[in-house]
Amino acid sequence: MIKFSAEVAAARSAGRPIVALESTIISHGLPRPRNLEVALEVEEIVRAGGAVPATIALIDGVIHVGLESDQLNRIANDSNVVKASTRDLAILEMTQQSAATTVAATSHIAHLAGISVFATGGLGGVHRGHVYDESADLIALAELPIIIVCAGVKSILDVAGTLERLETYSIPVLGYRTNRFPGFYLTDSGFALEHRVESASEIANIWKNRVDLHTNDRAIVVTNPVKIQMDPARHDAVLQAGLAAAEAAHITGKAVTPFLLEHFHSSSEGESLRVNIDIIKSNTQLATEIACSL
Repeated sequence: MIKFSAEVAAARSAGRPIVALESTIISHGLPRPRNLEVALEVEEIVRAGGAVPATIALIDGVIHVGLESDQLNRIANDSNVVKASTRDLAILEMTQQSAATTVAATSHIAHLAGISVFATGGLGGVHRGHVYDESADLIALAELPIIIVCAGVKSILDVAGTLERLETYSIPVLGYRTNRFPGFYLTDSGFALEHRVESASEIANIWKNRVDLHTNDRAIVVTNPVKIQMDPARHDAVLQAGLAAAEAAHITGKAVTPFLLEHFHSSSEGESLRVNIDIIKSNTQLATEIACSL
């Protein structure tokens, strides 16, 4: 069911730390050709930190944990690569399609592969104005024991509603050197956090304590705010324009996020792209430190 790259297979045999990386940010989150450049840079961040990168995707219906260079290039440049959540995996395997995995699908596959740490950009959540439209990311985090490092939830979402769902699912949320819940492009979404940590070793200890207490049946969300945020006034203006454009174009469901991300990239004169890249690099660095601490 799962094919490991040579690098990941060797790491598993040797018991070396591994960091899971999602592929949707490559196929649908960043513009070409910068997407492939960033994917390669992120993998090098993991290696430089002493761990092994495991970018996850489906190639011709086969789940791959760790991508070879030609496979990474395909995910970045093949316009036929679709976006896959957990519900899609069995179908895409049967139809032998290639797909980039969302947070939910990446978490699921990482858990199957025995990987405990996953770096991403921002989580999915509850959509603005549509409380019934909730990302499968939240369900996955409620069911899978994995440490996920992110910059909060995407600021295009209903942050308050998403935090309520995380609380309902009893998913612990840790602020890495912050008492505020990050808002993806912004360091502060406007909401406080109850728990703060200062180091990767603290996060690793919390993870081990949960195992001992038998409370490790769901994820830990580690929120890592971007160091230099997008200008808040510009952010709010671009967001409102993007939401209006999505409504006018009748964009719904899982198409909303890539539509709004592309709107941010095209309307912010490169600022949102700069922040997006900073986010994934910073989160990858922290995830690598956590994996090594474990």
